[in-house]
Amino acid sequence: MALMRIGELAAAAGVSNRTVDFYTNLGLISPASRTSGGFRLYDPAVVEQIATVQRLESSGMSLEEIAAQLRAGGADLAAVLARLDTDLAALRELAEAAAVTGHGLAASLAVRANQLITLAAELLAAMPNG
Repeated sequence: MALMRIGELAAAAGVSNRTVDFYTNLGLISPASRTSGGFRLYDPAVVEQIATVQRLESSGMSLEEIAAQLRAGGADLAAVLARLDTDLAALRELAEAAAVTGHGLAASLAVRANQLITLAAELLAAMPNG
C-alpha cells in the first residue's frame, strides 16, 4: 500500500491534521519518509497505531506515559490494551450478573480491581524512572 500524506492519514484515522502533527512531535508515531518537497509520508499501519494510542489514553494513560513506554521499548502496548479490554469486559459481565444474583459481586470486583492495579504497577515499573 502507498505511503500517506498527513491529511490522508488524519482522514483515515478519524483525527485532525493537528493531532497527527502532535502525535509525531511526541514520538507516538513516526513518518516513514519524506517527499522531495519535505512533506512527511506515513505508512498506512500508523492508522492502527493512532487508534491504539487513543484507546490507551482513554484507559487512563497519559500521552507522555505512552510515548515514554514506546521510547523505552517496554511492554507491547497493544498487548497491554488487550489485557485491559479483557479485564473491563469481565467487570461488565460481573455487573450484569449482579443484577440477577446480587451475591459475591463485591469480592469479584475486588479481585478484578486488584488485577488492574497490578497491571498498572507493571506498566509503571517498565517505564523510565519507574
